[in-house]
Amino acid sequence: MVSDVKITVAAMLKPGPIFKELAAGTVTPECGRFKVGTEYTSKALNIPDGFCAWAWADIQRDVAHLAMGGDFPWISKKGSMVSCCTDGLRPVVFKLERIE
Repeated sequence: MVSDVKITVAAMLKPGPIFKELAAGTVTPECGRFKVGTEYTSKALNIPDGFCAWAWADIQRDVAHLAMGGDFPWISKKGSMVSCCTDGLRPVVFKLERIE
């Protein structure tokens, strides 16, 4: 059985000096696709509607692990994980929770 997984936007990080050094002039210092607190649900291991495909590519293995019943030994709450979009200029942190 495959569980659904709730994905919550937990934080949007600002990397500081590296952004000033390397970001193109059109890039905003914070990702414009997400807002902290927004929730999505992955059903049957699928990308949620409206979710960023780049972020999904980064977190889908963690979503799949939870959906298939796995846990992460370094996370204290079973059925949970913290995962991150790897955009080095504007990373977004997600809290993942298996829906039982």
